[in-house]
Amino acid sequence: MKNICRTVLIGLVFALVNCQSVNTSKMFYDGVQPEQVSDQFSFTEGPSSDKKGNVYFTDQPNDRIYLWNWKANRVILFLDKTGRANGTHFDKDDFLITCSDDQGEIWKISKDKKIEVLSKGFNGKRLNGPNDVWNDNFGGMYFTDPLYERDYWVDFKQELPHKSLYYRSKEGKITLLETFTQPNGIVGSETLKKLYISDIDSGKTYVYDILGEGKLSEKQLFCEMGSDGMTIDKHGNLYLTGNGVHVFNRKGKKIYHIPIPEKWTSNVTFGGENNDILFITASKSVYILPTKVRGIK
Repeated sequence: MKNICRTVLIGLVFALVNCQSVNTSKMFYDGVQPEQVSDQFSFTEGPSSDKKGNVYFTDQPNDRIYLWNWKANRVILFLDKTGRANGTHFDKDDFLITCSDDQGEIWKISKDKKIEVLSKGFNGKRLNGPNDVWNDNFGGMYFTDPLYERDYWVDFKQELPHKSLYYRSKEGKITLLETFTQPNGIVGSETLKKLYISDIDSGKTYVYDILGEGKLSEKQLFCEMGSDGMTIDKHGNLYLTGNGVHVFNRKGKKIYHIPIPEKWTSNVTFGGENNDILFITASKSVYILPTKVRGIK
């Protein structure tokens, strides 16, 4: 009986592994490894794709925003003096929204580099340091405001005692939605009606149902892993970062790991003409990885 049970157990494990392999083989190309595009930076962050598939990302210590042109597969400087931009996201009108944390601000940047400061604080107080942002179809945005005090901030004084998730409406009203230990990465999907938030210092990622403009359900635990930045594909798989890129299915089960030969992988997004190339920011470098899936715009 013991031998029979052992045989059945081994068979179940093999079937599970084989099933997982089949699933991920539909997502990733066998033998294709991440390709380093450039390593000229101090610390890369905040990648986001515009409507053409070009990816904009930040080098926060050097106060610059670069863009990766997918056609030429090369990186060029887009803007310097960015307010120390960190996380970014394009809104529905293809304006680049940045978490410019030097003065605790949210910026809106046009393709011709015109800058509008959308937010300077909350209830008359300076934000800690906006970190990541996701724009919805209502014209509003969700953003995280942890506290990572930078050595290049001048005369900083913490005015808000909490580290939180906020919503800014298209009219400019900011609402505090929830407080965390250290909220960081954020991404959403209008199609799936989901919003994901990483509480990185707690080692957890949460999911909300999007109920309306700036309205969320009670948060639910998605997985026992925190993340710096994150992205999502059209099947609802969530890509978390830290030690490389970790892929979780929509039920919160880890199904794949993409190793990156850097000390820290900060963020990830989809870009390219068909929105099927993973663009990965990792310490002093950026990488690309073609996939068989597409990200959600």
